[in-house]
Amino acid sequence: MTPSALTLRIKEAGRRLGFDRVAVGPAGPPEHAAAFESWLDAGQAGTMGYLERGRDKRIDPERVLPGARSVVACALGYYQGRGAEGPPGIARYAWGEDYHRVIEPRLRSLADLIASLEPGAESRAYVDTGPVLERDLAARAGLGWIGKYTMLLHPDLGSFFFIGTVLTTAELEPDAPLPDRCGSCTRCLDACPTGAFAAPYVLDARRCVSYLTIEHRGPISAELRLGVGAWTFGCDECQTACPWNGRAPVTREPAFAARRHAPATELLALDEAEYREAFRGSPLKRARREGLARNAAIALGNHGTAADVPALTRALGHVEPAVRGHAAWALGRIGGEGARAALLVARSREGDAGAGEEMERALAQLSPRETTEGRMHPCR
Repeated sequence: MTPSALTLRIKEAGRRLGFDRVAVGPAGPPEHAAAFESWLDAGQAGTMGYLERGRDKRIDPERVLPGARSVVACALGYYQGRGAEGPPGIARYAWGEDYHRVIEPRLRSLADLIASLEPGAESRAYVDTGPVLERDLAARAGLGWIGKYTMLLHPDLGSFFFIGTVLTTAELEPDAPLPDRCGSCTRCLDACPTGAFAAPYVLDARRCVSYLTIEHRGPISAELRLGVGAWTFGCDECQTACPWNGRAPVTREPAFAARRHAPATELLALDEAEYREAFRGSPLKRARREGLARNAAIALGNHGTAADVPALTRALGHVEPAVRGHAAWALGRIGGEGARAALLVARSREGDAGAGEEMERALAQLSPRETTEGRMHPCR
């Protein structure tokens, strides 16, 4: 089969499998390999050590699959619509079922098709789980251009879509890459609540709300907590601000419809068994139980009221010091005599230095005359 005919069969199969776009590109070293290495060297990946461990493979697909010649890049949109109501504080991509479970079987079907049509060809399928720079490879294949907020953008899809790739030794006919159409727009950069963009096209993950609420373990810096706002898993601020997403189509994939998720007060109280049951098949498992509880405490500290003081008081007894410390911070933000009493009791029994210091700082925020109504603060 000629490269052109094989490519056509693969694209037709991809559309039958439900992908919104299927593009093909070469499998050589990605254009932004040097920028990726500089980003790692600058420490802007934060604690995502797996990126460093797979550095050599990410900058050369040949090290992932010897003899790799082509990349099949697939897009599957997850946008649920402008008026759709999802769980508060959860990024849109995580409203429904874990996308890995939806996309990986379809990519494997494409890999199997290549093997059946091109005997001897080898393929590897990845959905952000393998050591490849999927976004770069997909951009070179014409699946979109990399926007100033570092996500892949397509003129018809916006950026609310997942990327899946099949790396293959088969020779395919490549598509032309798309030009950068961001122009002079900076709405995405301006919308970032924590100033995570060091420059256009450069994200400092250490300040990104998505990184902080999903990948980061332990305490979140006090200077960034206000910027986290009400987000408990991920963040959509830059994507929502992007004009190209104003035309994003509503997903045809029922698996991405919004599930019911526990509100912040319930996240604080989940035990391990309840956590596993509540988030079975959900992307939220990535943050772990203690991470979600920590994030919930921050959200309540930014937008909570006196009604949330009992839940935060109970969280002062959480097994994880980071959760206790963030619950103390939240109580200091909300204020009131109930918060003061809870902090005083917790301080007397707190043996962990980190959480104990958080409680001292929280108490220092409180005024002796604060009432049970709590106090207003800038994030209300």
